[in-house]
Amino acid sequence: MGRGRVQMKRIENPVQRQVTFCKRRAGLLKKAKELSVLCDAEIGVFIFSAHGKLYELATKGTMQELIERYGKYTGGPQLPDEPMVEPMDAKKEIGMLKQEIEILQKGLR
Repeated sequence: MGRGRVQMKRIENPVQRQVTFCKRRAGLLKKAKELSVLCDAEIGVFIFSAHGKLYELATKGTMQELIERYGKYTGGPQLPDEPMVEPMDAKKEIGMLKQEIEILQKGLR
């Protein structure tokens, strides 16, 4: 006797929804690992929960390496090694830092 088909709609009960998320997330990651081992494939998976928590899997190397490889393959934008910081005029920077210091001092008072 097999299982019945699961109707694809949002689970209304939050407890059941969380349990289903955890079980299906674990199953998805397990299947990705199995596919990687059986077929010698490089797989990267991102999962964001409803609460914003990140779950990720990179089967070979790191996720960063996979993303860079994907960018090269698709010709898309490359991820910078270092965040781009625009140079600021020294006077503007001094003014901004003074404002921050004043705000922090007011907060301490």
